[in-house]
Amino acid sequence: MSVRVLLADDQPLIRAGFRMLLEEQPDISVIGEAADGAEAVRLTRQLHPDVVLMDVRMPGTDGIEATRRIVAETPESRVLVLTTYDLDEYAFTALRYGASGFLLKDARPADLADAIRAVAKGDAIIAPGVTRRLLDNFASLLPDLRSHEPPGGPGLDQLTSRERQVLIHVAEGMSNREIAAALFVSEATVKSHLGRVLAKLGLRDGYRP
Repeated sequence: MSVRVLLADDQPLIRAGFRMLLEEQPDISVIGEAADGAEAVRLTRQLHPDVVLMDVRMPGTDGIEATRRIVAETPESRVLVLTTYDLDEYAFTALRYGASGFLLKDARPADLADAIRAVAKGDAIIAPGVTRRLLDNFASLLPDLRSHEPPGGPGLDQLTSRERQVLIHVAEGMSNREIAAALFVSEATVKSHLGRVLAKLGLRDGYRP
């Protein structure tokens, strides 16, 4: 079954480019386009896409507010935020509002397609640089994670042993591939662990396993 995608971007040429790129994938179909956040919310209610590919800066209702509304009103549709701007405030807010992923527009086409597939399955996908800065907020708690004593801080006591290992490796700057090799698991497994870590730390209130 194809992953059904709604494109939300205020620039027609960018939407056209994404459509061409994604429709080359045999398992991804673009079912609609929105030029602003309000239209994205309306079309999501109408079309029920699996994934909304959401720009941040759009006229009127922006992508962050549209994400909040979509997660609240149409939770079965997952939001993948895609933006030119590598700014923490966008990533933090989008994730807190329930976005399932955050990528920059300089991502490789293959990575974008893989991210859409992963988000459709319920995984969390976050640009590596953004992931590192998110977890840097918890850097002071890493000694607790390495010890045998119960970790402190919001949500850390809920982490499993493997989730703590993933958190430590990410905070040390390792890529998903490097973490997978170190832990002898697949990259998809690492991404799933990361999604649960972010959810338990309260960074993705709308996370759905």
